[in-house]
Amino acid sequence: MRMPFKFPEKMGAFIVLNLICISFASAQLPMDANGLVDAYERGEGVVFHNRTSGYSLQFRGLAQFTSEARHFSDTEEWTTRFRARRIRMRWAGASTSQKFRYRVQYELSNPDGDGDDVSGMLMDAWCAYQPSNRFRLTFGQRSAISDNLELRMGSNTLQFVERSRLTSAFGTIREFGAFAEGRVRAGTSGWIKLAGSVVTGDGAAERIVNHGGLKYEGRVLWLPLGLFRSFGEFRQVDLVREVQPKIMLGAYGGFNRGMSSRRGRTSGDILYLDANFEESLPDFWKVGADLLFKFKGFTLLGEYVMTDARVPNEEIVQRVRNNGTVSTTFEGGIDAYVRGRMMLGTAFNVQAGYCFTNLWSVDLRYTRINAAENSFLNNGTFYARSAYQDLGISRYFGRDYGAKLQLGVMRTAADPSAISTAGDAFGGTEWTFRLLSQISI
Repeated sequence: MRMPFKFPEKMGAFIVLNLICISFASAQLPMDANGLVDAYERGEGVVFHNRTSGYSLQFRGLAQFTSEARHFSDTEEWTTRFRARRIRMRWAGASTSQKFRYRVQYELSNPDGDGDDVSGMLMDAWCAYQPSNRFRLTFGQRSAISDNLELRMGSNTLQFVERSRLTSAFGTIREFGAFAEGRVRAGTSGWIKLAGSVVTGDGAAERIVNHGGLKYEGRVLWLPLGLFRSFGEFRQVDLVREVQPKIMLGAYGGFNRGMSSRRGRTSGDILYLDANFEESLPDFWKVGADLLFKFKGFTLLGEYVMTDARVPNEEIVQRVRNNGTVSTTFEGGIDAYVRGRMMLGTAFNVQAGYCFTNLWSVDLRYTRINAAENSFLNNGTFYARSAYQDLGISRYFGRDYGAKLQLGVMRTAADPSAISTAGDAFGGTEWTFRLLSQISI
């Protein structure tokens, strides 16, 4: 039986890639070059540019702090939480003449894997070759191609305090591998964007061993009315107020051959063995569609996702417990047991909002999750909650996403099997109140 080797402090898997990125960074600003601060805009970072060589280096930082109170209506239970939600530092560089780019981004707030984070400090670490402005090849760790549209959008630009529950339930967040992206004209003003990747299928590259096979992903985006202004497809709130209607329609899919976690976000968490003590893992696939519309401060985002799995029932005879021992018992049968530990089902998310000219924004969201008969989405503690309704009120201090205050209220309809954080069954309504403050440079 193969067991994953884990470097100290979860950082060993990134040593080689970090050295590559550091070498690129060293090349960006030679010791004898006249590096100048070319531009600074709050929320967009500081840009250092060497006009002679064409090298540039950008530094950005983000800090978000949240307060949260949760109320379970049937049990009258209240819980509270205060935390540094996100504290991030990002370095990005480019060599225009050599057509290379890179990015390294760290999360310093000890993320817990909730929402759009992964457990570990390193978020992005990639190098890219871009022979033209229409095509790019990337190697390293970056956002997953087969995730919903919301996960392509910056955390500092969100309409709500947290991303939707569709994202937290089905998002892979980060992948490690090779990525290809391109775009072509579609008519007079339209564009079609294509992307594909071959990745490990084990999420962020925290461990050395790749369990199972590889994961294959693809995505297509159609922008019939042209590109969004100021990278608007990667920013949720329409602070720049699109002067012409802009729409983006997308579809994506991913196939993970041999997955060792609930949704492919981590590696080696859930392992099954055959009669020879070799790993025998379920295959997992995900497909989805989404749309984004913006016009004069109005934003509409719609998303749909569906997941399923193939379980090798004839091969699996043992499962690995959390303590490393093995067991041959499968409650409910092998197929039902394996599926019951994976995120299987369908979901859709629709959200819309309007940002007024005085930079106050009001936003509404509805998310519906439909768990498969056997799925971890039926877990009473963490899920078993099928419908989510959100109201968000935000105040932005400038059109640069640099600083904001957000208030969020979420009403959750719980299934009969749902239990509160204290372990009490409540099967009713759960209310969550959140307040977020943000500053970025």
